[in-house]
Amino acid sequence: MSSGALERDLLAAASLGVYDFDDALYLPTASLTGRLFPKERIWRRAVEAADTVIAGNSVLADQASQLNRNTVVIPSCVNPNEYRMKTDFHLSETPRAIWIGSPSTERFLQAISAELLHAHRTHGLRLTIVSAGEAPLGALDAMVDRVGWDIGTFANVLASADFGVMPLPDDPWSRGKCAYKLLQYGASGLPMIGSPVGANREVLSLCEGLAPETESDWVDVLETVINESATARAARGVAGRRAIEAHYSFRAWQGEWCRAMDVE
Repeated sequence: MSSGALERDLLAAASLGVYDFDDALYLPTASLTGRLFPKERIWRRAVEAADTVIAGNSVLADQASQLNRNTVVIPSCVNPNEYRMKTDFHLSETPRAIWIGSPSTERFLQAISAELLHAHRTHGLRLTIVSAGEAPLGALDAMVDRVGWDIGTFANVLASADFGVMPLPDDPWSRGKCAYKLLQYGASGLPMIGSPVGANREVLSLCEGLAPETESDWVDVLETVINESATARAARGVAGRRAIEAHYSFRAWQGEWCRAMDVE
């Protein structure tokens, strides 16, 4: 494990040292590993030593720019061509929401478990979880179908759902996240529902996603996306795909990335 000295020395020795980060690594962690090898110390040393710092959103950039004036924002991006665009927006016989992510973030689904279960009881909603996780999710297990992430199949799994969800708590860590799940939903042409926290807020706005803030809001927006017409869902999906291509694709940010890397 590193204390940050290795990263600092590598960046300082490079002809152009670039440090790119997309999480709030400057926040302290309470785990034993976090206390022994603090991520915030590693992050600080890397930011201070880099010639250029690339931050995934403005919240992260605000922190890094206090230590390194040469900080630029280049958002997390996706390659839309790696995703299969959804084409049929008629609701599945069994309505299906989808969530994609890592086992460590599955816990965020617990915050909307009551609202998801309400939609399960009233509309038969099922939730596909694309993750390497296997831990039980309590009452949610009654409506969850698990699919392991696989590079050859994940795009088809996303496009087979009716809409994507991304709940987040409003806390400092979540405000530093880069909305990657929403970017994947948008690249797939999926209507999306997400908590308007941090980078999520702008992505949801550009993609015509639904942005519930309270428990009752989640009940309402789940009802909305399930009950609205296929035409309305298609409009959300197409708007999302276009927004990802224009604002969050590698192609859209290629020029800015090359300038940050000092590449002609």
